[in-house]
Amino acid sequence: MNNTSEQFDQVVARCRRLYQMKMQDYGPSWRILRPSSLTDQIFIKAKRIRTLEINGQSRVGEDIWGEFVGIINYGIIGLIQLDYGYSDVVDMTRERALELYDHYMEQTKALMMAKNTDYGEAWRDMRISSYTDLILSKIQRTKEIENHDGHTLVSEGIAANYQDMINYAVFALIKHDENDEAQ
Repeated sequence: MNNTSEQFDQVVARCRRLYQMKMQDYGPSWRILRPSSLTDQIFIKAKRIRTLEINGQSRVGEDIWGEFVGIINYGIIGLIQLDYGYSDVVDMTRERALELYDHYMEQTKALMMAKNTDYGEAWRDMRISSYTDLILSKIQRTKEIENHDGHTLVSEGIAANYQDMINYAVFALIKHDENDEAQ
């Protein structure tokens, strides 16, 4: 039997390691990015995944799995930026950036676990390409909300959309890992 919580943690550990290594290379240089720029960065990654899914080949030799990791990490950065705002200078230590990563990932996992219970792990029967399409749809929703200065009438806000994008990307990586184990 698959344990979604453990699988989630395994995927996130890989993503966090990359995030931590990038903190060593660049520090939290992303602090200058406005949330709308992060939404566009996630869009670039999701669009590339969809293009590779449709075309079946990469001209630069990179697969879609690293792009899903990027969506996860940029989604967490987006959540941080929503709460802390952007800055004209790097105003956060690497250690604080890692603490915030863990904090927002914990919140995102809690949301996933609640929805996973309500939806009966329906994601396990979905295609990875559907996660891509759902992420692209969430990006379009987020852009609309951003165009309305973050205001919604009845819909979830930007943070909830970022969390959903993160969770769909985690599901894709879990399914990828399961396929690797089965072979």
